[in-house]
Amino acid sequence: MTTPTTPDSSHGGHSDAEALALGALGWILTDERRADRLLSLTGLTPERLRHGIEDRSVQAAVLEFLAAHEPDLVLAADALNVDPAVIIAAHRELSA
Repeated sequence: MTTPTTPDSSHGGHSDAEALALGALGWILTDERRADRLLSLTGLTPERLRHGIEDRSVQAAVLEFLAAHEPDLVLAADALNVDPAVIIAAHRELSA
């Protein structure tokens, strides 16, 4: 795992936080029950996810979903090869 850092801007106009949110969403969607829980708890719809994933508020909602449930946070961090604190920092960045 990497050390906790605040996500920085990266190449292509997307921040590391945005890239992390996209990766996290991909991880969430690999499990149907987890994906259903994401939609239920965030109020997002499949259409909103498809058409709004570039929206920082949608990205923040994805990371907030993980931050609010430690077991998923830890599993996602492991799958994404980051420290859980990096996901928390990315959520804060996208929520600002």
